[in-house]
Amino acid sequence: MTQFGFYFNQEDCIGCKVCQVVCCDRNDLAPGITFRRVESYETGSYPDATLYHYSLTCNHCASPACVANCPSGAMQKDPDDGTVFIDYAECIGCGTCVKSCPYGVPVLQEDKGTSGKCDGCKPFRDAGQNPVCVDACVMRAIEWGDVEELRAKHGDAVSDLPILPSSSETNPSLLVTPKEAALNEQFKPFIV
Repeated sequence: MTQFGFYFNQEDCIGCKVCQVVCCDRNDLAPGITFRRVESYETGSYPDATLYHYSLTCNHCASPACVANCPSGAMQKDPDDGTVFIDYAECIGCGTCVKSCPYGVPVLQEDKGTSGKCDGCKPFRDAGQNPVCVDACVMRAIEWGDVEELRAKHGDAVSDLPILPSSSETNPSLLVTPKEAALNEQFKPFIV
């Protein structure tokens, strides 16, 4: 089976949050809800403090905890491209997927009575386009495609970072070219 996912070049990300904004717009999300979010972290101390950003969304895991734990069967894995999606007709809004995902990706949409998450902009992909976050990124730091092709193209990319759970938990379809500071085990969220 083909497995699609995201590549993120953390070295190029400037933390502008355009990917987050277009995701909210494309999905017509209520204020405070997003399927992609940019988080910032700091490491080191003066005079060697460093800030870096991470653009987080569904990793379309090979072994998704959200699918394994969904009691209604609403959370599913597409047999053609490996992406994880929600069958909203089956979702009961219980939030089990929210609690199950080690990455904290699915969100409870109380206004809709369902959970929600990135589907890789399936309608756009079906029309031969990229997910909106890919095309909106001003630094071209996000790519979408077959994970094996992305791995071949970006040989230095990793799936494990200190800010993330171990990839052994769900085998995420995520590749990251990390900023050097992001490899530091000592970090804290940067709150503005």
